[in-house]
Amino acid sequence: MSTDADLFRRTLVETIALHERVKEADPRPLVDLAAAIVDSLRRDGKLLLFGNGGSAADAQHVAAELVGRFQRDRAALAAIALTTDTSVLTSIGNDDAYERVFARQVEALGREGDVAFGISTSGRSPNVIAALAAARKLGLRTLALTGRDGGPVGAAAEIHVNVPSESTARVQEVHRTLLHVICDLVEQALAD
Repeated sequence: MSTDADLFRRTLVETIALHERVKEADPRPLVDLAAAIVDSLRRDGKLLLFGNGGSAADAQHVAAELVGRFQRDRAALAAIALTTDTSVLTSIGNDDAYERVFARQVEALGREGDVAFGISTSGRSPNVIAALAAARKLGLRTLALTGRDGGPVGAAAEIHVNVPSESTARVQEVHRTLLHVICDLVEQALAD
């Protein structure tokens, strides 16, 4: 019979193993993703972030770290989580379709030179796919952070970082680490 202590240890073993697996993967996509954000922000562009559930929380977290501060005092950076305006989300979901809640906002707020960053642990979120397609049509750079095999979300992005696991919880744990690395890289490049 499994104990609470066994669950605790098993969870840490699984997340450490996935972190190790990702650590051994090619870092270039993550570095390129951060560089695309830096390039846009240096040119007075903005970062539009979006995802569902835990990925929505991650989008909001990254926007907060960049608008506020991550680890360094520096100027505020233009980052917007498209997951936060409940009136916009519910009106688009009600009047159009939930699949369009992020795409419609990208169409309203995105400009050529901006970056659209979709986060999806499944790699299959229709509203993230639609937003990346809308962004590409408008000339935005498209980035994705996914789980599982990356799915159509990964395929829809110009730069794709994948955490290869079927466990949503483990993917989310590694996503948070990778998002912190991205924030650190962006902040380091723009702190001065």
